[in-house]
This record gives sequence, structure tokens and C-alpha cells, in this order.
Amino acid sequence: MIIYAPFWKTLEKSKETTYTLVHKHHISSGTLDQMRKNKGISTLKINDLCRILHCRVEDILLYVEDESDQEL
Repeated sequence: MIIYAPFWKTLEKSKETTYTLVHKHHISSGTLDQMRKNKGISTLKINDLCRILHCRVEDILLYVEDESDQEL
């Protein structure tokens, strides 16, 4: 399961806010809502967030093994 807990910590440490992400950088509020719910977002959006926050992918998301994950 992908979780976005690192993103919220990275955002907190940055000069950006959810307001600036939406209004200045045009990240949709829907994308942020998806992240709050640990739902999938596109790699393009992950790339955009890394560029905006000057961080690495692992500063945005984390994989955590979960029993509810679908079997392969």
C-alpha cells in the first residue's frame, strides 16, 4: 500500500502550503484529497510535487506492506 505520510511532513517543512499548491502551482484539490485518503495519483503529479518542493520521491510517498493488498 502506498501512503503519503512523508508528503505532509515534507510540506510542513517547506515554504509551501496546500493553498499555494492549489492556487500558485495548480495542483488540484482533488489530488490533495486523493493523497489524504492514500489513494493513487499519477507519476506526473508526483514529479510535479518533487519539483515544487525540491525533494525526492521518498519524501512524497512510502510503500507499506498491507494484508489487504491484492494478491499477485
